[in-house]
Amino acid sequence: MLSLHSTFRVIAFLEGLSYILLLFIAVPIKYFGDDPQFVKLLGMPHGLLFIAYIILAVILGSKLQWNNKTLGKVLIASILPFATFVVDKKLLKQQA
Repeated sequence: MLSLHSTFRVIAFLEGLSYILLLFIAVPIKYFGDDPQFVKLLGMPHGLLFIAYIILAVILGSKLQWNNKTLGKVLIASILPFATFVVDKKLLKQQA
């Protein structure tokens, strides 16, 4: 069974990947190729992963006693492309 920390790392990776796919593949296809199919396909999974990321970040931050600055950085990473990978490399991997 995965620990909370490991689960959050997996969710962070999947959330970051889904966001990149949505922004750099699905949205351009929607607007330049006039085909919204990929946005519809990726939108719901990304939304669920985003919510899971936020909830798990707050729970893990509380458990690991992150200060507000660290928690803020982790939460902001969820809205910046590639930032969840940086958080994983700089913060989560060290605390494993």
